[in-house]
This record gives sequence, C-alpha cells and structure tokens, in this order.
Amino acid sequence: MSETTAADVMAELAELATIEDRKMRSVNEKRGDDHGVNLSKLRVIAKRLKMQQDLALELRATDDTAARLLALLICRPKAFERDELDAILRASRAPKVHDWLVNYVVKKNPCAEELRVTWSADADPVVASAGWALTSERVGKKPEGMDLPVLLDTVEAEMKYAPDRLQWAMNHPLAHIGIEHSEHRARAIDIGEHLEVLKDYPTPPNCTSPYAPSWISEMVSRQGGA
Repeated sequence: MSETTAADVMAELAELATIEDRKMRSVNEKRGDDHGVNLSKLRVIAKRLKMQQDLALELRATDDTAARLLALLICRPKAFERDELDAILRASRAPKVHDWLVNYVVKKNPCAEELRVTWSADADPVVASAGWALTSERVGKKPEGMDLPVLLDTVEAEMKYAPDRLQWAMNHPLAHIGIEHSEHRARAIDIGEHLEVLKDYPTPPNCTSPYAPSWISEMVSRQGGA
C-alpha cells in the first residue's frame, strides 16, 4: 500500500470542499474560519490516517485552514517543544484552529502549565485567551497550588473590557470556580452579576447560558448542591 502524501490529503480536502454547500462555508466564515469542510468528515479522514507526525507537520506548513485542523488531529502532542507550540499558537488566528490546538495538543503536552502561565499574561488577547483556556482546565481538574482568590481578582479587574475572545475565555474559569469550589461560589456569582458579561448572550432553549451566575446556579443545581 502506498503511503499517503500531503498532496493526496490536500486533493481529498479540496474535493470535500467542493461538495460542501455554501451555507456551511458561510457559517464557518462568520466564526472566522475560512473553510467549507464538514468537521465530522475531517475526523473520518483523521481516523483513517491515524497519528503521523511528519504528515501533520507538512499539512501544518500549508496556509489552508482545513489542512491545519487535520494536522492537529493526526499529530503527536508530546512531540512538540515549548517554543514550537508557542510559535504555532501565535500563527493560528482561525478560531477553530486555535481551539483545537489548545484542546487537542497543548493540553496533552508536558509544557502546558508553563505555557498557561506565559500566555495568560501576554499582551496579544488571542494568545492570552489560550492561557485562560488552560487556566479553566486547571481550575476544573487540578486546582492544587492555584491562588483562586487572586484569579478572581484578575477576572474582576480585567474581564469587563477585554476583547470578545479573551472575555469569553476568562468567563470560563470564573464559572468553573463558582461551580467546583463552594468556598468561592458567592464571590464568583457576585463578580458575574457586577460585570454582567454575557448576560444577554442568545442561548437556545434547553442550553445553559454562558452568563456566569446562571451557569453556576444551573450546574450546582444539577449536582444537587445548594
């Protein structure tokens, strides 16, 4: 069986893009993602290819968003050095590429904590949002050693006027602190009510609002808490 090349994959992605309807591309573009490939079909390709670091690097080197997304699904997260991940993140401006990089690669890399601290304080709000996404993960799964009151201080001081993407990322640890840490719940709710960030965010029926006080109350209620 011949080895799948980057050219083969790019041709397959181009074919997928031509058969997807314009509506999908339009929806993606509204989110800042410049492709029309169905992500479920992209995952099917990734499952077939399995992990291939060299191929992933070739696809990553293209200027094609769909190819870069596929690269993130077939790469080896632990194979990247800290500076490589930093450079890749700074070059990843499409929201979906940015999100998948953080969730599928950085979170599984040994340098995740170091990058979390560095990125959270970065002047670039897109980079900072990656740091706050990692902070949200840490708050929920490994809060030991974190100064949650100081984290709440930072959210209270900076989230209100942060750019949308960074604001969204900062809102998640605020909610998770309130949900997972009952000793800080009242303050997290108070901060959310004071800032009113995402209070009027359009939320479909039967979905949880991202507005922190509502989100916290809903999740605590589901857990049987007070």
